[in-house]
Amino acid sequence: MDLLLDTHVWIWAYETPDRLGERTKDLLVSYTNRRWVSSVSTLEIARLVAMDQYRITCTLSMWLEQSAKDLMLSLLDLDHSSAREAYALQGTFHANPADRMLVATARCHGFTLLTADERILAYPHANHFDART
Repeated sequence: MDLLLDTHVWIWAYETPDRLGERTKDLLVSYTNRRWVSSVSTLEIARLVAMDQYRITCTLSMWLEQSAKDLMLSLLDLDHSSAREAYALQGTFHANPADRMLVATARCHGFTLLTADERILAYPHANHFDART
């Protein structure tokens, strides 16, 4: 299975894995699953660090590189099909552009989005999994 980690799930998995549910931990450690993070999440983490809303003890570049290595994450760049899909999502979806992009990326690539975001979990047109379980 291909898993796309929402930004907070990436942070939790690296910094506070106790916030993740047992089933999510099992998914993340299984060698049969590939773990992906989007460059949208890199942007969100960079914004949080720049605005002093998330503190790290090293440079952002070091944190990104080390967390990706330790969690065995594959990096996924933004692509045009996901960008188009972000504002063509079926039904009603909230306006946060990063969340729209993550949902669209998961849909376009056939990934399961690991998230604890209630608005994303309530969206019926994407394959997602509650990271708290």
